[in-house]
Amino acid sequence: MTIPRIRWLVTGVVLLAAFLGLGLTVDRQPLKLDQAVANALRGQDSQPAGLVAGVVTNVLGPVLPIVLGVALVALALRDRARLPLCLKLAAVLVLCRLTSVVFKPVFLRQRPREYPDLSYPSGHVVSVASAALVAVLLVAWLAPRLIRRTIAAGAGATVLAAVCRIVLGVHWVTDTVGATLAVLGVGLVSASALRLLPFPGRDGRSLDG
Repeated sequence: MTIPRIRWLVTGVVLLAAFLGLGLTVDRQPLKLDQAVANALRGQDSQPAGLVAGVVTNVLGPVLPIVLGVALVALALRDRARLPLCLKLAAVLVLCRLTSVVFKPVFLRQRPREYPDLSYPSGHVVSVASAALVAVLLVAWLAPRLIRRTIAAGAGATVLAAVCRIVLGVHWVTDTVGATLAVLGVGLVSASALRLLPFPGRDGRSLDG
């Protein structure tokens, strides 16, 4: 394993540990920041801001990984040479998306207001961050000149999804932070293990090298 790949792997492990540590910290009682933001936004879910946030989260949510998954299938069918890349990206996408499914029952955190399902980490933010991370990996391999724009768009979409869930009162601030940490942690570890990191040309190896 090359030194750059080890660095990505270690970074992922550290981020995953931070996600678990934050979850343990807020499991039984919200942080003061959580309480302050939740109190300030209480009732906004029924106001114009909440209505807009609800519309946005219909787009920036669980539908995104599905759309990206379909796009990967289409790419693999169109160009069979891309099949190994698409399979590895799909694996990263699934593993990242599973973080909310797997860890919500671990922490059993309740929502800021009455709402079905558990709270930590935010499933919507996990979905958007997962799609964003895999989109960055895809662009890095196929169109590296667009990587900065893709990172900016992915980060912006993730932040917007987080803000909307907080405005709706269905997540604490730390739920959204934890979701991002979980996706980055699992994503970097899995992408490193699958040799998607470092990007092509960084260590002189190809995807199958």
